Amino acid sequence: MPGRSVKTEAVVLRSLRFGEADRILHVYTLEQGRMGAIAKGARKTKSRFGGRLEPLSHVELVLHVGSGELATVTGASLVRSHAQVRAGQYRLSVGLIGAEAMLRLFPEQERSDRAFTALTRFLDLLDELPGREGARPELDPLGIAFQLKLLWVAGYLPHLGSCAECSADGPFAGFSAGAGGVVCTACCATTGALVLSADGATGLEELLRKPLAEAEQVRLSPRGARETLAAVTACYEHHGGFRLRTLSA
Repeated sequence: MPGRSVKTEAVVLRSLRFGEADRILHVYTLEQGRMGAIAKGARKTKSRFGGRLEPLSHVELVLHVGSGELATVTGASLVRSHAQVRAGQYRLSVGLIGAEAMLRLFPEQERSDRAFTALTRFLDLLDELPGREGARPELDPLGIAFQLKLLWVAGYLPHLGSCAECSADGPFAGFSAGAGGVVCTACCATTGALVLSADGATGLEELLRKPLAEAEQVRLSPRGARETLAAVTACYEHHGGFRLRTLSA
C-alpha cells in the first residue's frame, strides 16, 4: 500500500461512527496540525484500539498517510485519557466547546506548536475543574479564556488597550469585531458594536492576558461572562463566518 507512516501526538477532537465497526476521527496533531483519520474496527468489542480514541483523549498515533483524504490509524497509545473530563457533564460540555473552536479555527493541515500546547494545557486543567451544578458551561472562565487564546494564535488577537476605531484611551463601551477590538463610547454607536460593561471589558483583558491556569481566578459577573462570550462569538462570525454549534446546544 503506497504512502508513508507518521507517528505523532494528537488530541481527538471529534469521533463519528462509520460503517458497522469503524470510526472517523478529526484529530489535531503535533506534527501536521488538523487531520482526518479512519480507525478500522475501532467499535468492535476486541478492537486493538480499546477506549483510546474517545473524544478529548490525548494520544500518540501511528498513521498511514496515503493519497486519500483520510489517514488510517494503525496504532494508538494513551498519553492522557482525560476520562475525568468525560465523566462529568459540565466539564464535558466545556471541553467539547473548546474542541469545536479548535476544529473551526484551524481547519487545514498546518502545524502550530502553540495551538497544540494550548489545547493540551486546556484539557489538563479541565481534568481538575469542579463540576458546577446549574451553571452554564459556555460561560466558564477557562473555556472562554481558551477560545480567546485560540483567536490569538489564529491571528485574530482582539485589540484591548485602546479604542480599535479611534485609538482613544477609553473608557470602553463596546466591542466591535469589525474594528478589531474594544471601542470607546463615542465610537460604539458608529461601529454597531456590542455593548460592553466595565466588567465585560475587564474580563476580556484579564482572560486574554492571564495564563490558562489562572483563568478560574478571574471573577466575572454573569453579565460580564455573557459579554466576553458575545465578543468571542462575534470574532468567529466576522473572521470565519461561523458559529459554534456547541454554544447553542
